[in-house]
Amino acid sequence: MPLEGSSTRPNARQKTRIVKVAVPCPLYSSFDYRLPESYAGLIEAGMRVRVPFGRQKLIGIIIDEIEHSEYPTAKLKFVTEVLDSENLLTPEIFDLTSWAARYYAHPLGDALQTALPVYLRNNDDTEPSLTEYWRITTSPAQNLNNTDEILQTLKRAPKQLQIYQLLLNAEKEAVINAEHGIDSETFNSLTENWRTPVNALLKKQLIEQGTKVAVLTSHDNDADNQAPRHPLNEEQIDAVNAIEHDQEHNVHVLNGVTGSGKTEVYLKLCESVLAAGKQVLVLVPEIGLTPQLTQRFLEHLHTTVVVLHSAMNDKQRYAAWHAAANKQAQLLIGTRSSIFTPLPDLGLIIIDEEHDGSYKQQDGFRYNARDLAILRARNKNIPIVLGSATPSLESLNNINEQRYIEHILKLRANKRPLPKIQLVSLCNQKLFEGMAETLLDKIKQQLDNQGQVLLFINRRGFAPLLMCHDCGWTTNCQRCDAHMTFHKRNNQLICHHCAAQRPAPDQCEECGSTNVLAIGAGTERIEHFLQERFPKSQVSRIDRDTTRRKGSLQEKLEKARSGESHILVGTQMLAKGHDFPNITLVCILDTDQALFSADFRAAEHLAQLVTQVSGRAGRAEKAGQVLIQTHHPEHPLLQTLLHRGYKAFSVAALQERQDAGLPPARHLVLLRCESVDASAAQTFLTQAADLGRQIDNAELDTFGPLPAPMERRAGRFRYQLMLQSTQRKILHQFLNWWVPQLQKLPAARKVRWSVDVDPYDTF
Repeated sequence: MPLEGSSTRPNARQKTRIVKVAVPCPLYSSFDYRLPESYAGLIEAGMRVRVPFGRQKLIGIIIDEIEHSEYPTAKLKFVTEVLDSENLLTPEIFDLTSWAARYYAHPLGDALQTALPVYLRNNDDTEPSLTEYWRITTSPAQNLNNTDEILQTLKRAPKQLQIYQLLLNAEKEAVINAEHGIDSETFNSLTENWRTPVNALLKKQLIEQGTKVAVLTSHDNDADNQAPRHPLNEEQIDAVNAIEHDQEHNVHVLNGVTGSGKTEVYLKLCESVLAAGKQVLVLVPEIGLTPQLTQRFLEHLHTTVVVLHSAMNDKQRYAAWHAAANKQAQLLIGTRSSIFTPLPDLGLIIIDEEHDGSYKQQDGFRYNARDLAILRARNKNIPIVLGSATPSLESLNNINEQRYIEHILKLRANKRPLPKIQLVSLCNQKLFEGMAETLLDKIKQQLDNQGQVLLFINRRGFAPLLMCHDCGWTTNCQRCDAHMTFHKRNNQLICHHCAAQRPAPDQCEECGSTNVLAIGAGTERIEHFLQERFPKSQVSRIDRDTTRRKGSLQEKLEKARSGESHILVGTQMLAKGHDFPNITLVCILDTDQALFSADFRAAEHLAQLVTQVSGRAGRAEKAGQVLIQTHHPEHPLLQTLLHRGYKAFSVAALQERQDAGLPPARHLVLLRCESVDASAAQTFLTQAADLGRQIDNAELDTFGPLPAPMERRAGRFRYQLMLQSTQRKILHQFLNWWVPQLQKLPAARKVRWSVDVDPYDTF
């Protein structure tokens, strides 16, 4: 416990007040502090306090006020300062986070900090500061009729022209970035010496100045700019009616094929909830990858909306959190961490693309936002909708066991047929940068017919490795058990696992030969080849490398939707939530690696990815076609997807999981450990396994220690201990005893370790 160290002491005749505080540290315990007499008011769980902790002063969260401590009162330190007049973590969020900390076996103090915006973790202030911003004026005072005329007049003032164009771009990106313009912090990151040209544009009344928080108001007063709403078909109406009239507020799975109009169902449900004065929480996998969904909500719901995601700065995220918590916003669209946002009048939760792995936090507090959303809805007694064209096996298993209710949308909303899928065997084929002649002929045919083509390969860069043709040397990462990827544009070798970089060599580092070959193909190589093969067509590459600059993703997606880009080449950034009406052909270039992965979820991920990517084709008037390249056309997974679809695959996959004793048939926990010394990691896990065997439980199985599929990453050796049980209660009773003891093991201080409950993968 913290020792006495504060000079502030209560009057000896008064009763000493003691509070339990959770501090952000890796310890599985709370700490007792004395409360100074000056804080005689109401103290509640969820309030922030500043406390001495070792040599530091930390912002902790009050858990409870107690009458007696198990430690001598005289040795307890004093709370330095109570920072809040009311609890920022409302009882609902406090209880949700506390439950999550127990379930995911994570230190409570760290979990509670995760539930707060970063701004509140580091600052005393609880009032959102209004940020100064600038945007394009709605009605220029000068006699200028359109943007082109304004840009023409600014040609003689290059800096003003640059600022004006930045503001134009910001206006286009407003939906994604939760901004109505550009603030000073953003201007500082974009350009230098911007204030003088900004003031000049203000004098010309071409731009205007204001203050903002991260609140977006929908276009409810601008009916001319709203996209048309499609009338619901019978399947959609049945789903809406069933969810709205469910008095028990079950978990509803909206299982709709790609293009079936799940968003229209979301909008209709939101309208009813908002009309009743309630708030709505919409979780999406990644805001940047689902811009159209956000746009649709903003256009069609006559309400105030906030978005919350990692691309916003700390002040913007806090302002959005504050607006939702204080009922200034009725609808919150956010990514994973938004599940912890207070919404006092919450009436509906929607999880879009519920199968997506982005909902699972992969480090630190390893919670699953989808599962916490289900718990939150149950606690609030409100409906929750899980939407997907490829529901997770966990959700389908819950449907089979009648814990969830399924609503199936079999037809596309525009009544267009689903695209035809065809396998292209690569065996004995002459390949052009990994593509068969058959596939290239199909691409040419679609381009000649004014179609648009999407090529999917989940590998960025030019080539997965460089190899010496004379001695076989390859570009291995010195810190990982992996090859370094060759990025030709920057002539760099980059490890996609630890981010290590170095210049690509001109000759072999073993034998000195200059006969060094780029082996395999990534998005950069495919883009380069297709641009040469089809010079009259515009090729657009969409991956992490080409969308780093602010606004670049939105710009590329806009060109794709408009048809300006004829061929799209990209990674799974193209697979999620996009509606490209002109795409008539989708080509999936490489599925073989996932067919033989060591990860037990690999087949499920591949089936979902193939189905989702395929769904980008034929969404408008033109019919769609899908080509899947493989060296294993007879593989059962591909044959099942080809002839019977994702539903049949999921039935077979669930049976395989049952036979193998894997989730969701059995519950899984991984104790992950890493160290620069492999023996240290193995020793810790061996001690952890021995500790666990002190409890004899036939319902609990332990496997390991075992090396992770990638044993060495970022210079550290990675090992795992796996726990399995058919009974979740038994598994968590064991974790509640076992995990706090792990930090006391002799080898614990020599390694990094973490507990992953319900892991998304075993990689």
